Amino acid sequence: MASKRKMYILDICFLFGKQIILYSLILALFVDTSGIQAKEKQSPNIVFILADDQGLHEVGCYGNSFYETPHIDSLANTGMKFLSAYAACPVCSPTRASIMTGQYPARLHITDYIPGQAPKKKLKTPQWQKSLPLSAITIPEALAKAGYVSGHFGKWHLNKDKYYKAGRKGDPASQGFHDVLTTVKPKKTDDPDNDTHHVKQITDRAIQFIRKNSEKPFFCYVAHHSIHSPLMESKNLIQKYQGKKGSELPYQKPVVGAMVETLDKHVGRLLKTLDDLHISEKTIVIYFSDNGCMWGSDSVKPLRGGKAQLLEGGIHVPMIVRWPGVVPAGSQSDVPVSSIDFFPTLLAAANVPMKDQKFDGVNLIPLLDGKGKIKRDALYWHFPHYHSLGRFPAAAIREGKYKLIENFEISINPETSTPAYCCELYDLSQDPSEQTNLSGVAHFTAARLLNKLKAWRREVGAQEMMLDTSYQPE
Repeated sequence: MASKRKMYILDICFLFGKQIILYSLILALFVDTSGIQAKEKQSPNIVFILADDQGLHEVGCYGNSFYETPHIDSLANTGMKFLSAYAACPVCSPTRASIMTGQYPARLHITDYIPGQAPKKKLKTPQWQKSLPLSAITIPEALAKAGYVSGHFGKWHLNKDKYYKAGRKGDPASQGFHDVLTTVKPKKTDDPDNDTHHVKQITDRAIQFIRKNSEKPFFCYVAHHSIHSPLMESKNLIQKYQGKKGSELPYQKPVVGAMVETLDKHVGRLLKTLDDLHISEKTIVIYFSDNGCMWGSDSVKPLRGGKAQLLEGGIHVPMIVRWPGVVPAGSQSDVPVSSIDFFPTLLAAANVPMKDQKFDGVNLIPLLDGKGKIKRDALYWHFPHYHSLGRFPAAAIREGKYKLIENFEISINPETSTPAYCCELYDLSQDPSEQTNLSGVAHFTAARLLNKLKAWRREVGAQEMMLDTSYQPE
C-alpha cells in the first residue's frame, strides 16, 4: 500500500514537473519575443556623411570608373541609390542649412555661402541671413526629444565666420550638438601629405563618438571639406590617377581622383566601426553632397554646369541611404528628392512628433521602404546672387520631367519678362544634359511653370533682386 502511494506521488511530481518545464519554456518564449519587439522599437542610430563639392560623376556607382569609391559603392549595394537627388542650393551654406532645418534656403533667407559676395553688377544683391538663426529648430535639437546624443565633426559654415570656439552662439554646440569638432579648409601652402583636408581627423573623432555612444541612439554628422578646393593630395596617390586611362579629360582630374579615394577610404573606416560594434543593423547611413562639383563644365557627362549654377551639374548630387531591415539592398529611386527632405525623414525614423516643426521637405520613408509614394508636385531653387563660378542670378523649378530656370537679369525688365526671353525650359527625361531650350516652343508649359515659381517665392518670402541704377557696364 505504501509503495503504491509512493508511486502515485512520484507520478504527480512528474506530471507537475513536465508542466513546470512547459510553462517555463512558454514564459521564456514570451520574454524573448518581448525583448525582440523592444529591440525593433528602438530608434535607429544615424550617420550622415556630407561631402563637399562632389559632383554626381565623381562617385563610381553613378557610372564613372575613373573615380574609385568601393566603400561608397558598397553603401549603394546594401541600400538605396537616388538617381534624382538635389541639393537645395548650388553652393554650400544654404544646402547645409536646409539639411539642418528641412526648410528651403529662400524661406530661411540663407541663399549664398557665408559670407558671400556682393560685386557691382546689373542687379543689387538683396539682404540675406548670414548665419543659421538660433530660433531655427535643427535635427539634433529635434532628435534630443527621443533621447539622441548628437555629434558634429568637420565643416559647419552656418555662422557669421569660421572663428569657431567653445560656447560661441551660432556654432554647433548652440544648435543642439553635444560633441563638436569644427574644422576649416586648408591653405594652399599646407602640406598635402599631412591630412590637409582633415578627412582623417574628422573621421577619427566621429569613430570616437560612435564608440562612446554605441549603447544609445546617436546622430553622427560627418561634414567633410573634401573635395572642395584647394585641390591637394599626396603626390603618390595623384600619380596613380595620372596613369589611369581618361586622366586627360577635363572632368577627370587626377588630383580629384586622389582626394575622392581618400574620402572613400575613411567612409570605409566609419562603416567598419559600425560592423565591429555590431550596430550596423540598427544604423541609418546617409551619403550626400552639398552641391555639384566646383570644376564643372559642359563636358561633365551626363550633366551640364557646376557649382553656383542651377543647371543639373550644380545641384544634382549623389545620395545613398542604407537602413537595414527597411531599405531593400541594391534598390534605386528616380523620384526627385532634396536636401530639405532629410529633416522630416530622420524625425519620422526616430519616431519624433513633427507637429511643432516647420519644414518644406517631405518624409521619404515611403520611398525608402518601397511601400508608397511621396506627395509633392515640384521642387524649387532661389539663388539671387552673383558668383565667380556662376552664370547669372536665377531661380528654378522642377515639376515632373520639366525644369525651368529663370534669369533674373532678363526677367526684371518688363519687356523681356516673358518665358521665351527670360527662361530656359528642359525636358530632363529626354535631355538630362540640358542642351535643348524648349521655352520658345513649349509656351504654355514655360508660362505655367514661371507663374508657379513666382508664386512660390511670394509664399516663402524670398528676397528679390533690384536694378542697380548706378551700375555702369565695362
